[in-house]
Amino acid sequence: MNVLELSRWQFGITTVYHFLFVPITIGLGFFVAGFETAWLRTGNERWLRLTKFYGKLFLINFALGVVTGIVQEFQFGMNWSAYSKLVGNIFGAPLAIEALLAFFLESTFLGLWIFGWDRLPPKVHNACMWIAATGTLLSAYFILAANAWMQHPVGYVYNPTTHQDELSSFAAVMFNPAQLAGFPHVIAGCFLTAGSLIAGIALWHLMRGSAAGVAAGEHAAAFRSALKAGAIAAVAAAVVVVATGDIQGKLFTTRYQPMKMAAAEALYHTSQPAPFSLFTIGSLNGSHPIFSIDIPRFLSFLATGNFSAQVQGIDNLQQQYVQQYGPGSYIPIIPVTYWSFRAMIGAGMLAALIALIALWAVRRGRSPRSRWLLYGAVILPLLPLAGNTFGWIMTEMGRQPWLVYGQMKTAAGVSANSAGEVLTSLIVLTLLYGGLAVIEAGLMLKYIRAGLTSGPEPGANPDDAPLELVY
Repeated sequence: MNVLELSRWQFGITTVYHFLFVPITIGLGFFVAGFETAWLRTGNERWLRLTKFYGKLFLINFALGVVTGIVQEFQFGMNWSAYSKLVGNIFGAPLAIEALLAFFLESTFLGLWIFGWDRLPPKVHNACMWIAATGTLLSAYFILAANAWMQHPVGYVYNPTTHQDELSSFAAVMFNPAQLAGFPHVIAGCFLTAGSLIAGIALWHLMRGSAAGVAAGEHAAAFRSALKAGAIAAVAAAVVVVATGDIQGKLFTTRYQPMKMAAAEALYHTSQPAPFSLFTIGSLNGSHPIFSIDIPRFLSFLATGNFSAQVQGIDNLQQQYVQQYGPGSYIPIIPVTYWSFRAMIGAGMLAALIALIALWAVRRGRSPRSRWLLYGAVILPLLPLAGNTFGWIMTEMGRQPWLVYGQMKTAAGVSANSAGEVLTSLIVLTLLYGGLAVIEAGLMLKYIRAGLTSGPEPGANPDDAPLELVY
């Protein structure tokens, strides 16, 4: 493997790994804040126990997210220095704001929340978590603004003297069409992820308690409330994910990245109207279809909102791009783009379906008992994580060969490292991340199995110590 392939593998592995923690952190922060608010308003101790229980899981993910996120920014200089030199004046702005504003905001107030039990007034303590959770949203916005600029570069001018892009409109970068279309979709996915995690854990505890004959206990009542909150949020978020994904496809992808849309649907030839591919088997190199099952006209509607509209195909777009940008292949890896798109949708919708079934199983005080539902409780938290991963693979692989769409190809942005250097860092980071995965899984499973604490007051209960140890 050459330097380019190794650098792409390293960035892909570290990015996918980092984003496992991000959606959990963003969504779970708001749930923890909401549980504490419910405790303050109702005085019901079940909400306090849920706050402490899910708060520990939130802190574990926050810590791992910070550690793995730092590596991402280092790679821009180490592995993609040519890219950084060209676009650093623009790309660095949202990253710097994220670090100086959003990250310090969330970390400061999260620290106050961790160490402020029985030291801050209850409402102030609760407000700290709300502010920290809002900080995670701001962090996501600035990071996604940087990514959106790579998808659709706006608000800049190229300086031929310095051979660099220079910022001409900060507002254009912050309110990029790619950002406005993509940010709601990503955040909805975060709440689907967090809701599924909360509901899956609660359902597992309910079923474990039911098998042990303690389903009517106070802990079961608390987990029943958590299940309802998480499952309702997951189903609602799934609806928003579908709606925002449809808007993103119509208003951005079809208009600005038609090759990605064509690749995601394995549409090789421009069609009017265009069929939607339910299932396609193509050649090994993705150059042409062999067998497909289609829904007539449906892709035209998904792409444009009009059942009779034309949708550009892969082969036609390739010819157009050769004339526009010069010789070369502008076709992404079709099987990866096609199947990751469907895996993303399938994982998200299956998570919403399991959440709906879980809600039905606990209706009117019933206790869930189905063995299949227990299996569902185990896989429910994992499905949105898989959906997020496949979604980002589709998004990033679908715009290849571009690093900055229409301006810089991925091959032109790589650093002048040796293959041995990149391979060494790839192996080290992969092993390090593997170790962190074991630690993360071990901590999560330990506190999930432990269940809710029994003490009524955070400051008086020794079980609160892990909140500080995790941080």
